[in-house]
Amino acid sequence: MYALAGIALAVVLRRLQLRLQLSRAKHRSLTGHSRMARRFASLVPFYEYDESRFFQTDGAPENIAAARRAGFMQLSQLFAERFKKTAELTGEIAGGVSDLQFTSRYRVPFQFSGYVRQHFKPGTFLESSSGVNVTDLDGNRLYDLTGSYGVNVFGYDFYKECIERGAERVRGLGPVLGAYHPVTAYNVRRLLQIAGLDEVSFHMSGTEAVMQAVRLARYHTGRSHLVRFCGAYHGWWGDVQPGVGNPLAARETYTLKDMHRDSLRVLRNRRDIACVLVNPLQALHPNISAPGDSTLIDSGRSAHFDRAAYAAWLRELRAECSARGIVLIFDEVFVGFRLAPGGAQEYFGVRADMVTYGKTVAGGLPVGVLCGRAEFMRRFRDDRPADICFARGTFNAHPYVMGAMYEFLTRIETEAVRALYQGLDAAWNSRAKALNDRLTAAELPVRVANLSSIWTIYYSAPSRYNWMFQYYLRAAGLALSWVGTGRLIFSLNYTEGDFAEVADRILSAAEDMQRDGWWWSQPQLTNKSIRRRVFKEMLQARWASTSPMGSISSPRIK
Repeated sequence: MYALAGIALAVVLRRLQLRLQLSRAKHRSLTGHSRMARRFASLVPFYEYDESRFFQTDGAPENIAAARRAGFMQLSQLFAERFKKTAELTGEIAGGVSDLQFTSRYRVPFQFSGYVRQHFKPGTFLESSSGVNVTDLDGNRLYDLTGSYGVNVFGYDFYKECIERGAERVRGLGPVLGAYHPVTAYNVRRLLQIAGLDEVSFHMSGTEAVMQAVRLARYHTGRSHLVRFCGAYHGWWGDVQPGVGNPLAARETYTLKDMHRDSLRVLRNRRDIACVLVNPLQALHPNISAPGDSTLIDSGRSAHFDRAAYAAWLRELRAECSARGIVLIFDEVFVGFRLAPGGAQEYFGVRADMVTYGKTVAGGLPVGVLCGRAEFMRRFRDDRPADICFARGTFNAHPYVMGAMYEFLTRIETEAVRALYQGLDAAWNSRAKALNDRLTAAELPVRVANLSSIWTIYYSAPSRYNWMFQYYLRAAGLALSWVGTGRLIFSLNYTEGDFAEVADRILSAAEDMQRDGWWWSQPQLTNKSIRRRVFKEMLQARWASTSPMGSISSPRIK
């Protein structure tokens, strides 16, 4: 009896130890605690600033508020005139396109969103692209910093040619599905050479490729859980998006601290981990979600890339996964082919068991690719024929996608494209430093950080209005994605002259924003004081929404 009790106690203590290790391996932020984040999000009340509060949420004096109001209205008028046709057509379809309703509402923090949407009508349509520029319906030629969400690595003309020539190459077969066009054979060989792996499967998006990688890892290891790192994005599938944005909890997902030994300890001691997902883009901002201006309530955004440190972390991760039979998956949907011809594996010098690609690899058409070691890619068992790992897709390996992919994979072998990779890091690091030096010299509270050609803007002085900078940048002729200043994605065909023009415009936009008073400050204004004020406003709004007496606070409650 005592022996059984001792065994039971040992089991309980072991479980407690594992649970404690898991808790220690979670990042202290809400991003690291998905259930808590979802619960917190459900409690945040809606409230917004009317015009009387909009320009003074930081306690600015009347003269500063007046300067902000004047600058805001002048900028609003400029947008109305300059982007008239583009905004009108966007407005015509916005009521019927859920994506537009979402992105227009979340360009800025929700407290400011209603008033901003009254005065700035976003335009979503473009008419043409050429070089590093895009042109909207009003004829505005803008420098493209959207990167088409990461697709545009080599310039839009490159992808136009891939699509056109690829379509011509497969025209004879057309949209016949199920069978492969002969160009697929070349694509398979090249992808496996690039990835250094044994087998490949084709899908229609990066999300699907990640889903298949995780499913196969679970199938072959017989384990249930995946590990993702705090802040990392791996598509919108539920198991890899366990926090806000997913209405259901992800039950078989561990979200751990990136670049931390506590996470290695979890991998070392748990027996239920099938795979570890790594998005190398997180090297720019470990443990922080993809930055967007909708959450820019203060100047707390930060970013810094240390290639040597991240490579060392990946080596430790590789060693731990190898020792424990855990499948290491590199999600290179975003960074693949942008950092080096061989992707993040080549760039950081670490090999994965599986690698996912997407975005750019199909020459501008939709695709997801999974490459992996043979023992992890097989979808059946010889000794148990009914035990299979299912994966299908009507449009997988579509002839037109394979045609454009063939053009992409042959073109990246040309001398002209190979030349773009030479001195790549040095070139983009130099550009970032030069811009930061200019911003510092001009005493502007704006800085940039970069992972090669992927940039983010952060802010060096406390402010509640940093999100306004996106509108000054757009007015200066720069095309941004809906996340604003959180992500700037350059294509590798930017010349020194192109970049100099963009840098001039960033500097000019920052000077205009400074002139209009948005970066006014005082000693009492800190990031901490801003967050405390916002939290107090939320509590007031929450109380008002549940109290029959209403609110006596300054925010307007709805």
